[in-house]
Amino acid sequence: MVTMRLARGHYQALWEFSTLIYKQRQLTWEMLKRELSERHAGQALGVLWAIFHPLFLMGLYVFVFAFVFKTRIGGTFDLPRDYTTYILANLIPWLSCQDAMNRSASAITGNAALVKQVVFPVEILPLKGVLVSMLSQLIATVVLAAYSVLSGSSIPWTYVLLLPLWGMQIVAMTGLGLVLSAMGAYFRDTKEIVQLFGLAGVYLVPAFYLPDWVPGIFKPLLYANPFSYLIWCYQDALYFGRIEHPWAWGILAGGSIVSFVIGYRLFRRVKISFGNVL
Repeated sequence: MVTMRLARGHYQALWEFSTLIYKQRQLTWEMLKRELSERHAGQALGVLWAIFHPLFLMGLYVFVFAFVFKTRIGGTFDLPRDYTTYILANLIPWLSCQDAMNRSASAITGNAALVKQVVFPVEILPLKGVLVSMLSQLIATVVLAAYSVLSGSSIPWTYVLLLPLWGMQIVAMTGLGLVLSAMGAYFRDTKEIVQLFGLAGVYLVPAFYLPDWVPGIFKPLLYANPFSYLIWCYQDALYFGRIEHPWAWGILAGGSIVSFVIGYRLFRRVKISFGNVL
């Protein structure tokens, strides 16, 4: 009975949020366009900064680790592609998650005028940040595919897995974004904490290194990090070209739903007081 009630509650949360977004799909689309245009208003390159910023960070990481440290992997069945592809396959989703978390932390406080309007569906605000961050990820993925072709490698069939993978990432990050946006409304230090985690987090997931390189005493921390499973799934799709981590897909699928349900229920419970704390 308990399991059935939990399953029913999870389904209800997913249905309520999906129905809300469907009804407000036009507003969500307008908010997305507004986010892109206003963030880079008055800048010479405009919305192109949404592309150049993640590409610059990826290029910097690749230069440091592939050319300065001169790490060499690839050419074997276990590690079929070069180190640059390995880094990019890991950094692309991580930078998107980092951007989504930063946006979510200030989603409510940065839109106080909208939040105080009783009729405005505030759930759109965290979702908007997640979707905007996915745009940069999509562009970066196209760049990685082009690099694979230009470097003499073929695009693996596992690229077709990106669609369900993007879906799971959006669900998971929306749940986390709902939590962070709610926390940001009550605790203004949330944004600073998220930024610090974003800077350190790239070294806490297997982005620059292989799990075998991690000393045994620290490996439990790697497997305890939920973002590691997201990275492993992207490694399968973008680097290995095969399902190297089948358990990671199951954990990500279940974890994304849990993340969303917890985030939505928390957000729904505390949103009625947003107007009092802003």
